[in-house]
Amino acid sequence: MSTENRYGTAARLMRYVQVDTQSDPHSESFPSTEKQKDLSKMLVAELKDMGIEDAELDSYGYVYATIPATSAKKVPVVCFCSHVDTAPDCSGKDVRPILHSNYDGGELILPDDPTQTISPANYPYLKNHIGKSIITASGTTLLGGDDKAGVSIIMSMAHYLMLHPEIPHGTIKILFTPDEEVGRGTEHVDLKKLSAQVGYTLDGAELGTLEDETFSADGVKIVIHGVIAHPGTAKGILVNAIKIVGEILSSLPRTEWSPETTEKREGFVHPVGISGIAEKATLDFIVRDFTLEGLKQHEERLHSIAASVLKQYPRASMEFIVKEQYRNMREVLDQHPEIVANAEEAYRRCGFTVVKEPIRGGTDGSKLSYLGLPSPNLFTGMQAIHSKHEWIGVEDMEQSARMLIELVRVWEERSV
Repeated sequence: MSTENRYGTAARLMRYVQVDTQSDPHSESFPSTEKQKDLSKMLVAELKDMGIEDAELDSYGYVYATIPATSAKKVPVVCFCSHVDTAPDCSGKDVRPILHSNYDGGELILPDDPTQTISPANYPYLKNHIGKSIITASGTTLLGGDDKAGVSIIMSMAHYLMLHPEIPHGTIKILFTPDEEVGRGTEHVDLKKLSAQVGYTLDGAELGTLEDETFSADGVKIVIHGVIAHPGTAKGILVNAIKIVGEILSSLPRTEWSPETTEKREGFVHPVGISGIAEKATLDFIVRDFTLEGLKQHEERLHSIAASVLKQYPRASMEFIVKEQYRNMREVLDQHPEIVANAEEAYRRCGFTVVKEPIRGGTDGSKLSYLGLPSPNLFTGMQAIHSKHEWIGVEDMEQSARMLIELVRVWEERSV
C-alpha cells in the first residue's frame, strides 16, 4: 500500500473541511461559534466506531478520548492535540476540496474563481510534490487544513493503533480544541480530565519541521476619548477621536516593525482592528516578539507614538490597555528536554531531516505548556494557511501519521 493512502488522511481531511467551523473573534460565548461542535460530534462518533469507548464532547466544545496502553511499562501519558476551528481571515463556509492527483509541477487554477492560482513561483514547496497528490479548495474559501489536517492525522493514527494492538505504546490521550484561531483554545480545557504528562500539537507546516519556540504575544487596545459637539457649532470645541486614531496609524513606521516588513526572529506591532465614532475610537493591535524584553520595548514604543500624537490634542485622553495572550513555550520545554528529543528520534527513524525553527505565531501548545502540559508542535504539511491559496500534500499528512506511530514507540522503548 502506498504511503499516500495507508492511513486514510486525505479522505478524512476532505470530509472534515466541508464542515464549517470558523471561529469568531468578536463573540463572547465559548466556543465562539456553536457550529464548531458539528465537527466535534462527528469526531466523537468516529472515535467510538474505532472502539475508543470514552470519547466525549463537553459543553465547551472540547473532545477528549483515550487510546488504552498496550505496554506493561510505566510510560508517560502522551497527548496529541489539534484544533477544529478555522481562521476568521477567509471564508470557511461551503468549502469544496479538490484532490489533484499526480501533480505535474505547473500552475493550479482554482475552478470556482480562475483568478486564484497556486504556482511554484509563489509556493516553492510545491516542487516537493511533483508526481504526488495535493488538496486545495476551489478558489472562494480557505481549505481548512489549519488545523483539520492535524485532526485528520491524529484520527488516522488513532484508527491505526486501534487496529494494531501489537504495537507497544503507553496510554495515549486525544484532545481536539475549539477557538484556537481566536486565541482562546485552552480557555476551558480540563487538564485533570486529560491526565497527560506530555503533549504534542499537530499544527505545523513542512515535513520535518519541529517547533519548540513561539512568539510571546500581547494584545494592545488604544482607546481615544475625544470631545463631542454638534458639527454646526463645533469650532474650538470638537476633538474628533477618529482623526486622532488615524494620525496614530499614520505615525507607525512604514519600512520596519510590521508583519509585512519583518522575518525570522524579528518582532512586530500589527494593527488588527479599528472602530468608533467621533467621541470615542479604538485601535486594536497584536504585539509579538520572542523575548519578554522585546515585547515590553515594542509596547513602550507604541505608547510613545500614541502619546506624541495626543500631545497635539490636550483635551483628548487615551487608555492604553495591554492584555497577555501567550508566552514563548521554549522556556517550559527547555525544562523537559526528553519531549523534544523523543520527537527528533521519531523523525530520524522515519528518515526525516529535523528542521527546528521558531514559530512566528502561537499554537495551543504555547498555553498548554504554561498550564503544565509541555507541548511542542509537529508538522502536518499545511501551506498558505488562512487564504484561498491554502493547499496540502497528501504524502506529508501520511508521513506525519506514520511519525506519530513511531513517536509512541519511542516513548514506550525509553520507559521502564
